[in-house]
Amino acid sequence: MTAEIPFDRWNPLPLNQAVALFANAPFRWALAGGYAVEQFLGSSIRDHDDIDLLVFRDDQLKAQNWMSGWQLYAADPPGALRKWRSAEILPPGVHDIWGHRLTSDSWELQLMLAEAEGNEWFSRRSSAIRGRRDDLIAHYNGLPCVRIDVQLMYKSKGLRPKDELDFQASLPRMSADSKRWLKNALLTLYPDGHPWLQSL
Repeated sequence: MTAEIPFDRWNPLPLNQAVALFANAPFRWALAGGYAVEQFLGSSIRDHDDIDLLVFRDDQLKAQNWMSGWQLYAADPPGALRKWRSAEILPPGVHDIWGHRLTSDSWELQLMLAEAEGNEWFSRRSSAIRGRRDDLIAHYNGLPCVRIDVQLMYKSKGLRPKDELDFQASLPRMSADSKRWLKNALLTLYPDGHPWLQSL
């Protein structure tokens, strides 16, 4: 079953409602995307078209059960949406899940699956980029968020105006270690160069 809601019809769940939805969840989760950057900065710098949350791939069924009152669709193949069947384990390559409540006619939330094995997470773009599972999530303003250098690494692919804005706003507040990690990740992903490398 494919999604009946148009891809561009979003009415994102407000941040406080998204946090409340997952507050007592029996699995690790984190804000991702622009909201993670915003929490790192401690203030809002732009509007948000959607809201992204991250869970580890091996917790996907826990997340599905937790959101039992939602309609959930997997981006499978990427660029298309299909119903995420109950108890279905989504394979590597399928890492985005869109959802809305039964009462909504718009998309309200996106889940992203983080790759992990054992005690480590790794980037789906390069398995050479990895780290301790516990280190992927940092707490900013008391909320679990994808660590800022990792979040910016994921934003480095699109180089949309909002990604550039997030990078420029975050750069002065990043620690030397975070800048070094991001620089090394970009060198791995973009051996021919990347616009952000000079700033790092």
